[in-house]
Amino acid sequence: MTEILRDGPSSPASPPGGYHVKLETVTGSGDDLALLSLLDRVQYHDPDGDAERAGIPPASWPLFGLLWPSGHVLAGVMATYAIAGKRVLELGCGLGLASMVVHRRGGDVKASDCHPLAALFLTENLALNGLPVMKYSAAHWGRANPGLGRFDVIIGSDVLYDREQPEALSQFIARHSEPGVEVLIVDPGRGNQTSFSRKMVLLGYSHKSRQVSCRPDGVAFKGQLHRYGRNC
Repeated sequence: MTEILRDGPSSPASPPGGYHVKLETVTGSGDDLALLSLLDRVQYHDPDGDAERAGIPPASWPLFGLLWPSGHVLAGVMATYAIAGKRVLELGCGLGLASMVVHRRGGDVKASDCHPLAALFLTENLALNGLPVMKYSAAHWGRANPGLGRFDVIIGSDVLYDREQPEALSQFIARHSEPGVEVLIVDPGRGNQTSFSRKMVLLGYSHKSRQVSCRPDGVAFKGQLHRYGRNC
């Protein structure tokens, strides 16, 4: 049976059985948000073989369900980003914190992930915070994603932890970018970021970055916010 360890307000959430979860309060990105997440990174329960079908190894399976520091930083960026009239896509959204911040501000945002449980946790967290239904698509960077569409702003956090990701992600972004797109990636110093930036420049994107030294709640963070643009 799923164990809910409450670290914040009472939760109506009902995550899938076999997982231990926690409830935490996320601060610093506008009004506080309650977030249901996996208790730790050793949670793995896949009796129906969803992980194998999705091509996600057991060690990577729980990663979607944790709040990573880079995701918190990205949420802070999106709390003040100019979103009016722009279609926003979050890559590898995991728990979808940054998307929820945009959604709460009235932005036109779609969260996306290849993990089979991401949509369920996103739905639970929207309900937990009294937010309406938000657009979501299951999207795999290395495959065709018909119907996903093109976007004015594409965002992601800590999305370059595998060696194959720079090629797959840069091509995915190119397929789903509007001409004047801006791409925002928060990276905690992964070695694959340099390769990704090089591939983006070869695809015609400009690139600039700045250091980020703390999360929105004031906790220390070491990483960069990368911005890529095209025809803008």
